Amino acid sequence: MYNLKEIIENTSDIKLLYVEDNVQARIPTLAVLSEFFTNIVVAVDGKDGVTKYNENKIDLIITDINMPNLDGLDMIEAIRKTNKDIAILLLSAYSDIEYFRRSIQLEVDGYLLKPIDITQFLELMNKIVEKIEIRQELKENLNFLEQYQSIANQKSMISKTDLRGVITYANDMFCSVSQYTREELIGKDQNIIRHADNPSSLFKEIWNTIKVQKQTWKGVLRNRAKDGSSYYIDAIIQPILDLDGNILEYIAMYHDITTVMNSKRQFLDYITSAKRPLVVQIKIESFDNLQRYYGFDFSLLVESKLSVLLEEHMPKDLSFKAFFALDNGNFTFVKDCSMSDNMQSTISGLKKFQQFINTLHVQINSINYELAILICVSYANNVYENVKYGMKQVVRNKQNFLVTNDIAQKVHKVADRNLKILTKVKEAIENSRIISFFQPIVDNNGVICKYESLVRLLESNDTVMVPFLFLDVAKQGKYYTQITSAVLENSFTALNKINCDVSINLSAIDMENEAIREDIYRLLTTYGEQAKRVTFELLEDEDVKDFDVVKTFITKVKSYGVKIAMDDFGAGYSNYERLLDFQPDIIKIDGSLVKNIESSKFSVSIVSSIILFAREQGLSVVAEYVENENIFNILKELGVDYFQGYYFGKPALLDLE
Repeated sequence: MYNLKEIIENTSDIKLLYVEDNVQARIPTLAVLSEFFTNIVVAVDGKDGVTKYNENKIDLIITDINMPNLDGLDMIEAIRKTNKDIAILLLSAYSDIEYFRRSIQLEVDGYLLKPIDITQFLELMNKIVEKIEIRQELKENLNFLEQYQSIANQKSMISKTDLRGVITYANDMFCSVSQYTREELIGKDQNIIRHADNPSSLFKEIWNTIKVQKQTWKGVLRNRAKDGSSYYIDAIIQPILDLDGNILEYIAMYHDITTVMNSKRQFLDYITSAKRPLVVQIKIESFDNLQRYYGFDFSLLVESKLSVLLEEHMPKDLSFKAFFALDNGNFTFVKDCSMSDNMQSTISGLKKFQQFINTLHVQINSINYELAILICVSYANNVYENVKYGMKQVVRNKQNFLVTNDIAQKVHKVADRNLKILTKVKEAIENSRIISFFQPIVDNNGVICKYESLVRLLESNDTVMVPFLFLDVAKQGKYYTQITSAVLENSFTALNKINCDVSINLSAIDMENEAIREDIYRLLTTYGEQAKRVTFELLEDEDVKDFDVVKTFITKVKSYGVKIAMDDFGAGYSNYERLLDFQPDIIKIDGSLVKNIESSKFSVSIVSSIILFAREQGLSVVAEYVENENIFNILKELGVDYFQGYYFGKPALLDLE
């Protein structure tokens, strides 16, 4: 599953150059891009794009193709002359084969068709972010390795080739790493160690540098050893010239950097090149707690010892070809399956392996730590994403073993839906379509004495969207506080037009947000005496991170005459503790207790005890979910002060004219 918040966090630091000449296409596309990128430089054609690129430190380019002055492909060619690594996406309605061929030559990183398909966009963003991170990591590794390029022959792989690329010399280290003997290498084309996943454009670049320009080429290559495995090398290839500047031969010095490459990168390379990969992800159960209670160093020792045990005890008959120790207590076994592989037998073997590992202990200093592992398996398409999201499901649902081949697809659908909702939220905020419905709250005589302000989103077709459908998604983006601000304005405007009190819901996120707090203080000051008719309902289901901030806020708003209500009282474990912290004026009984009160003696007893407690503390009691006259009478007899529910009125717009 795509975690929308994670995607936004990963793209927020990326500086984007967006090039589009068509204003009608530019505006809606910018609306989507601005959800992910906080720093966007806009250019109106290719010529402007080159200028803006030279003026800014750009991480990613998204460009149209067909533009005046300088089209997108010519712009890319100009930029590639100075930066061969910049990530570039083409965004166009065109599918001309000639455009496509030229874009390949220019090493474009991906393609988006207009209008933007959200699922495709999210997939590309994941790849682009990872590519940028990998490039940065490679730069760091190469910087590290360049300090050791003067190491003698015994520390480096060295080879020579003639003008046709035929190997004429290979040192011992070269033979050792490639797994070929010197006799197997001499006289063979350099392609004998070339990995198929290297793009042909890379080798064109190498030959152009060393043959045409007669310059030194430096870079990282992925090679293939004799047994088919991959290894990575930091390469320096230099043409050897005679006194007249003619090339005699080529000499290359390599450093094997496989061990310093990111394990995740190697893992991804393996499953990318496999035809039918099977991935087994293993995670140390409660690894976060392990780090928290025993410390980082202890957790590293557990990871190290478990890594050895996993490799040692994985059944040989399961024929896994590679093992990767990742981070945060995660490990993977992988192999390329054949059609004859019996998956049921493999899964059965993995379950027995898990049971065995979970019987083991590791001794670390004076602590005898009992091992426990979780396993997630995937062997269909998108295996990496399937095990990634599958393991999250295992942890969340407290499972211990899961086989999943479709969870990534489900996650993509959820991410697509959430992004569409986020777009609707943004449009609603921009067009003042975050509105408030008001539901009446009545006294014992059924007379309306207060309204609760309830947020709604009015879509462009005037369909009303309830908060269940958009509020949690908004919390993952940057629009939640803007929704709260709109509700506050709506509620205080209503306060000025009606004679009743108004109750407004506030979450912990709201109270801990300085901008929202200042907005509330401003409104309370502006409305003066009318502020005494305001009640803030504190939502019980929110986690408070900073109690001191919340307590100070409550004390300050009470000084304006505002009342504080505890919402959903009776639903959470911390109700009475929160009462001590927040000192409310009103208790609002949770609807789950009210709606069953006709048939549940248990609900009657709990509600009675809450009312008794409230009386002793001098607090008022409100009951919601009052759906019929019988519930109203029962609650009234128990001593409830105020009532809210469909029996008295559904949430609706107030006529404030």
